[in-house]
Amino acid sequence: MENNIFELQYALDTFYFLICGALVMWMAAGFAMLEAGLVRSKNTTEILLKNISLYAVACTMYMICGYSIMYGGDEFTLFLQGIVGDGVEGAAEPATYAPSADFFFQVVFVATAMSIVSGAVAERMKLWAFLAFAIVMTGFIYPMEGSWTWGGEAVFGMYTLGDLGFSDFAGSGIVHMAGAAAALAGVLLLGARKGKYGADGSVRPIPGANLPLATLGTFVLWLGWFGFNGGSVLATASVESANSVAIVFMNTNAAAAGGLIAALITARMMFGKADLTMALNGALAGLVAITAEPSTPSALQATLFGAIGGVLVVFAIVTLDKLKIDDPVGAISVHGVVGLLGLLLVPVTNGDSSFSGQLIGALTIFVWVFVTSLIVWGILKAVMGIRVSEQEEYEGVDMAECGMEAYPEFVGASGSH
Repeated sequence: MENNIFELQYALDTFYFLICGALVMWMAAGFAMLEAGLVRSKNTTEILLKNISLYAVACTMYMICGYSIMYGGDEFTLFLQGIVGDGVEGAAEPATYAPSADFFFQVVFVATAMSIVSGAVAERMKLWAFLAFAIVMTGFIYPMEGSWTWGGEAVFGMYTLGDLGFSDFAGSGIVHMAGAAAALAGVLLLGARKGKYGADGSVRPIPGANLPLATLGTFVLWLGWFGFNGGSVLATASVESANSVAIVFMNTNAAAAGGLIAALITARMMFGKADLTMALNGALAGLVAITAEPSTPSALQATLFGAIGGVLVVFAIVTLDKLKIDDPVGAISVHGVVGLLGLLLVPVTNGDSSFSGQLIGALTIFVWVFVTSLIVWGILKAVMGIRVSEQEEYEGVDMAECGMEAYPEFVGASGSH
């Protein structure tokens, strides 16, 4: 009887893990639609190709080496080679879910981190330089910082973040801030899009081509985030874990709503108009803010945390523009600035963490990812170049990189602005 109960729990937790992983995978579609909506029509095909290609690269590199680096997965390496199976029989301490389900759930997270980079470098980066960076990011840079955080390894043998009071439930820092740090390094070497900033320091808006797509992408990301945060409970087949999953879902939704409302009001006060793009980024900021700890706040606290993120992201986007850091979709602000906020909010409701531990963890993640990314981007810039020519940028990277347009029936798409 006891064995039957265990097998049922094993089956339910494995199934739940897989469903949540599928929801996180669907976030790849959300990023693709969001970014396709916020770039100009002449750059749509390339941004879509980037998003689906980086997902494939991430899955392959994490399988080859990333998972083993992050979790020391010698046993999993054997599993991938078909030498051992998933079975629950005969194990001294049997897992509560299938190892392959754990790999699948982890691999869609690394793809999410890389998806953050694609939007920030949109409209002027070479496709193959981007994919070359994706190989290093998903196969080495992300797994290394993941081994120090979720993997529990000491940072270069010096200190263990968990022992310092660092906690990141689902990845505000480990996934989102890491992706933003890699994106920032790329943007600094890449430079701004032509025409984005005037000689007098003025900021010239470059509107996206398809706001319905951007809105759809945000809804898809909102949905996928339930798997992102909910799956990080790692179980659902007991009363305790089921209650935790329900709280995480509730707080994830509440934070997104709070972030959108706060960003919408903030933009109205600052610009005098209801800015859709700020509202969309506000919802995403709320989601990023709650990701570090969605299991301990109340619903009201989650809403307030999301609202703080929503306000902060508007000011962050404006500030980066003043600094002439060109991010077409606001990814660095949403995932980087608010990712840090999410980490710093954890001790408010989680007594097992500390502000000093969160700060040290955030600094460790950012410095590692930013510095290594800067080195990789620099090598790519020297070896193959990372930016398309000025003429190719003017005509649109769709034709220059892909040889096709997303909207060929619209006359002048390739040369439009």
